[in-house]
Amino acid sequence: MPLFQIPQPTRFDLNFSVAGIRVRVHPLFWVIAILFGSASLNPLSILMWIFVIFISILIHELGHAFAFRRFGQDSYVVLHLMGGLAVPVSNGYDGGYTGLTPNQNIFISLAGPFAGFLLAVVIILAGVGIGGQLVINVLGIIPIPNVVLPYEFGTLNRLFDMFVFVNFFWGVINLLPVFPLDGGNVARYTLIQTDPINGLRNSLWLSVIVGALIAIAGYVFLQSIYMAFLFGYLAFQSYQALQYRF
Repeated sequence: MPLFQIPQPTRFDLNFSVAGIRVRVHPLFWVIAILFGSASLNPLSILMWIFVIFISILIHELGHAFAFRRFGQDSYVVLHLMGGLAVPVSNGYDGGYTGLTPNQNIFISLAGPFAGFLLAVVIILAGVGIGGQLVINVLGIIPIPNVVLPYEFGTLNRLFDMFVFVNFFWGVINLLPVFPLDGGNVARYTLIQTDPINGLRNSLWLSVIVGALIAIAGYVFLQSIYMAFLFGYLAFQSYQALQYRF
């Protein structure tokens, strides 16, 4: 069963709306948020991670949803175990985005990560505005901004750093050309436009290669079993799609 499918509604779902966009939070969504904070035995840190992951993924998916709306397409947001989805709706059916051009689909795909980048910038400006200093830490090859606040704002400083880390780091990761991540969609629609015959196949091969490399790098350099499993699985999914389609 695909990890990124729309989960079935349950009676434990959290339902609300933002600016007319329906949002459904599946109960298993909270598992990924808790896992992020599980490295710390501090209950406050775990609660902070849950809050940061919830707000960050919600903003990301709302970025997609507002981009859909810009092109006259209704959608709703589902937060689930593997993150979130902005699901287009056409004539009452899920997944019905019809009439969108490749460039419009590229815009929609980019809107999610850039909504997260914008949130991170707002957090940074807020931190600097209350007396903090901006420091650039480097994690691998990705520069991660860090807001350093006076000692009396220690808890707030950690909260700011969590927001900036999640929205910058995972925003960049999400732009990698691995399907069905946003970068994978961008690569797919770009290659289809440049090569209508082989574009889809080339995008899937790109997804297989990049996904496998990131899985290996995530395990070897970051010691992250989660990243190794996620990108390994995505690479395998793309390979399966190649076998099925071609």
